[in-house]
Amino acid sequence: MMNSTEPDSSTTEFDYSDLESYIPCNKSDVKSFSAWFLPVLYSLVFLVGLLGNGLVVCVLLLYKKLRSMTDVYLLNLAISDLLFITSLPFWSHYAAHDTWIFGSFLCKVVTGFYLTGFYASIFFITIMSIDRFMAIVFAVNAMKLRSKSHSVGISIFLWVLSLCASTPSMVFRKLKYQSLQPKCEDEFLEHQTGWNLLINFQFNILGLLLPLTIMGYCYTRILLTLMKCRNYKKERAVKLIFVVVLVFFVFWIPYNIVIFLRSLQKFGFFLDCTWSKNLDYAMQWVETLGLTHCCLNPLIYALAGQEFKKSVFRMLNRCLTKCNWCNNCKVRTFEVSESGSSTYSKSSGEMNITRLL
Repeated sequence: MMNSTEPDSSTTEFDYSDLESYIPCNKSDVKSFSAWFLPVLYSLVFLVGLLGNGLVVCVLLLYKKLRSMTDVYLLNLAISDLLFITSLPFWSHYAAHDTWIFGSFLCKVVTGFYLTGFYASIFFITIMSIDRFMAIVFAVNAMKLRSKSHSVGISIFLWVLSLCASTPSMVFRKLKYQSLQPKCEDEFLEHQTGWNLLINFQFNILGLLLPLTIMGYCYTRILLTLMKCRNYKKERAVKLIFVVVLVFFVFWIPYNIVIFLRSLQKFGFFLDCTWSKNLDYAMQWVETLGLTHCCLNPLIYALAGQEFKKSVFRMLNRCLTKCNWCNNCKVRTFEVSESGSSTYSKSSGEMNITRLL
């Protein structure tokens, strides 16, 4: 016997407008796009970043001998970028095959390399801004503080801080199985969703807002100090400061915006399938943009200095003289003048080309 309180099916209409909310969002097109896009970009960033940062490490250790506080910070910045890009071959394979074949242990370790390298790179860029601020604005009083021993201690502290910042993500990153395929993804239980938001907002604060605030203050004070000085190198220094801030802003602002928007999904925003897919597409583009920043660090922070460029040419000179494949071939060498110019010559003395860097 039918219950009298049950609605009559003949007079009940189904609201098809709610059907979309029950259909899972199909993101196969997003995965197809990432399967070819991310491996190509990750591979390029890995090769360029390995070459550039490897060059910085070799020059600093073999030729400059870490004589100053800046050298110590540059070395740690290059190492953090190398640690960062070491994870890219693993993520490249993961993106191409949508399967994590490296096991649970490497799932956590590779995540740790990626995040520790990321945070360390940001922290050392920030501390280098503070170091320049102290050296220019408080040139006399900062002499004792800007010692090599102090820089080593600060570097150790920043590495510990970077490891602590990446630990929550390493804890929640686990090997999961979806349709019998292993995935290296974050796994939050129902009572742990707050950790997910905390990790994302920590990324925004430590990876962008705090460094950008410190850099903005330091370089503003540096610019005001330089404007009062009469120095022929002032214009070049101002341009370098502008490039440092602009590059950091352009390469990391979009990534942090997308991270923030994805955090808002936890509060019920942007749940529409189209919005969700667009955020996934955007994440792939802006993440790659952020990754390329580690390739530019050697150019911005190392090769911009005259002393570093002299060391690079001394290394090239030694390498070229050792690459004499036969007794009859002409050995090409570089000679660096005190002004920072380089002379390119052949052993026979047929050609001399001087190019100002």
